[in-house]
Amino acid sequence: MNELFGTLSDGTPVHRWTLERAGVRVRVLSYGGIVQSVEVPDRERRTGNVVLGFSGLDGYLTHPEPFLGALIGRYANRIAGARFTLDGVSHTLAPNNGPNSLHGGERGFDKRVWDVAPLEHGLCLTRVSPHGEEGFPGRLEVSVTYTLDERGALGIAYEAVTDAPTPVNLTNHSYWNLAGSGSAAGHELRLAASRFTPVDADLIPTGELAEVAGTRFDFREARRTGSGYDHNFVLDKGVTPAPVEVAELYDPASGRVLTVATTEPGMQLYTADHIGDPFTPGDGIALETQHFPDSPNRPEFPGTVLRPGEVFRSETVYGFSVR
Repeated sequence: MNELFGTLSDGTPVHRWTLERAGVRVRVLSYGGIVQSVEVPDRERRTGNVVLGFSGLDGYLTHPEPFLGALIGRYANRIAGARFTLDGVSHTLAPNNGPNSLHGGERGFDKRVWDVAPLEHGLCLTRVSPHGEEGFPGRLEVSVTYTLDERGALGIAYEAVTDAPTPVNLTNHSYWNLAGSGSAAGHELRLAASRFTPVDADLIPTGELAEVAGTRFDFREARRTGSGYDHNFVLDKGVTPAPVEVAELYDPASGRVLTVATTEPGMQLYTADHIGDPFTPGDGIALETQHFPDSPNRPEFPGTVLRPGEVFRSETVYGFSVR
């Protein structure tokens, strides 16, 4: 189902699409590819929305910083100093997080209107990022498909091609709250990651891959998330051709369970400690599947450079259940 959701100041219409299957209902906006809501039942079969979102377009335009539910690109997470060198050429990006580039710059994929085409049980969103957009080289053609499978699992599959070498790192920035309201700090997280990437005061990786054992970053056995996390975890499985389950988030009060399977080598855990009005810190938990922050400046990290003739592919699947 497709309906008009609002209009931008330049007259561009924004539409909302609804997907529904196996008891799961997902609403997606053409603006930013935003996942506005994900409605799933709890253990008492009561349906509730488990992602943070706004009821109207003005909320997203007035409060863009949390990136609620949005598609993130060209480069998810931070690039130090808003610059990188590729094939001997230095590229300067738009700094929008102190001196650094965050989530694609001042006007990343989250602030663009995407073309949307319906699929049998999903949507295909497409856009072309022109050469030089936010300082990134190359013309990048991007497609993102949202699908609901026969179990009601939400799949997000990304593809991109370029006409010049460029770094690419795409993700979705949904904040999960399996209780449907209130704080998510009591959720329990299990994460298949034995290492993480420590960061400096600007949240830029130091380059170390540190062991989680004996630290507060050890989620290899399920425990409460609490607060104080905005860190990339190094998934034990590495890059895989098909999604592999790497995380489980559980809300004891509602009984809802979220599983995350991905092809990506990293996951950014963000406990929303700095989210602002109308939300309260800790209202949601972001589990951003991705490559590592600042990889264009870190040759020791898994590579993120896409070259002409190659196809960027990434896939993440969110499964829902109760116990």
